[in-house]
Amino acid sequence: MKRYRTWTLTDVVNDVWLENFATGNERVPLGPAHDWSIRKRTLRGGVSDGLDLIEVNNGALAYSILPTRGMGLWQGHFRGIHLGWKAPLHGPVHPRHVNTSERGNIGWLTGFDEWLCRCGLASNGPPGEDVYTDRTGRERRDLLPLHGRIANQPAYYVEVRIGLDPPYELSVAGQVEEGGLFCPHLVLTTTYTTVPGSNRLVIHDKVENRGGQSAEMQLLYHCNLGPPLLGAGSRVAMPIREVSPISSAAAEGIGTLETYGPPTAGFGEQVYCCDLLGDPAGRTLAMLYNHTSMAGIVLRFNRQELPCFTVWKNTAALEDGYVTGLEPATNYPNFKSFERKQGRVVNLPAGGQWETTWSIDVLDSAGGVAGVLAEIVTAQAQAKPIIHKTPHPRFSAQA
Repeated sequence: MKRYRTWTLTDVVNDVWLENFATGNERVPLGPAHDWSIRKRTLRGGVSDGLDLIEVNNGALAYSILPTRGMGLWQGHFRGIHLGWKAPLHGPVHPRHVNTSERGNIGWLTGFDEWLCRCGLASNGPPGEDVYTDRTGRERRDLLPLHGRIANQPAYYVEVRIGLDPPYELSVAGQVEEGGLFCPHLVLTTTYTTVPGSNRLVIHDKVENRGGQSAEMQLLYHCNLGPPLLGAGSRVAMPIREVSPISSAAAEGIGTLETYGPPTAGFGEQVYCCDLLGDPAGRTLAMLYNHTSMAGIVLRFNRQELPCFTVWKNTAALEDGYVTGLEPATNYPNFKSFERKQGRVVNLPAGGQWETTWSIDVLDSAGGVAGVLAEIVTAQAQAKPIIHKTPHPRFSAQA
């Protein structure tokens, strides 16, 4: 049986709260070859005031977790490679400063600057009025904001766990609740795990329906990247079964789906819905790599858990947010009613749960990038990609 050392940083139920926390190899020796640390602090000043920040450094890969913002990842670094992007604001932003109903229910964007944030849990996609029939047969009308609530909900339980036996796993786990009277009661339990000295971060998420009746669930992982991984000549690679632009604006760029241009003032965002090929177990991957093919980032996930993948291209001016999103999800970022009709909304029975485990690898060598490209070529050999030049009705509400 493996041994662990565990610390509880936040436990609202039992009134546990640590304002600051720090541990590392000097306090919990895992061997002379490992220089790791985990620290928690509270940010002060500006719109970040009062936010909890947990900084994990495995000696090569470092990343910052935001328990106050749905356990999202603010930013990271790997051997000098910045992971994340520069939003046109000084974040991270405390949820108290985010009014999701602003600007026609797209106020969510005023807090959006993370490397990885979750969109869900009851809904994601564009805002609007969801009209449906509930379990009692009554018509319901729910006004849904952009990308749901979970990214602006604080964790009510957070813990740190260190594996005392090889491979010495470093884990931070948190629980975030999304509920309310006459609303679905969903709980996200997320665990971030890395190993000292590695280039990999593993994300394990579980969503539970704590309510007494069935509830719908949607979850999209908005993994956002800017320079240095994103730049003129950067490319996205993935084994494509089928891909469709989500709009006519995206259709204009379908011929250059896999490549990126330089920052361009006034660029209109482009979104592509991808159905990826996987191995017999459902495993698939996608990679963004720079113009020199010397650095990249790889998302590995399972189609049986996350069947939908979206590429978001927003190559606007640097000052306006030059960024791309690689987004594995349960659904595509259409309005919920459209995704419901397509059978892409998860229904959880009372007490039911949904789980996924996926990972992020950061590459800093030509050999590493070439190796992943070879994986993708092998996967693509299963089938010739079907590329729709205009929005397809299976993928887009705008078809």
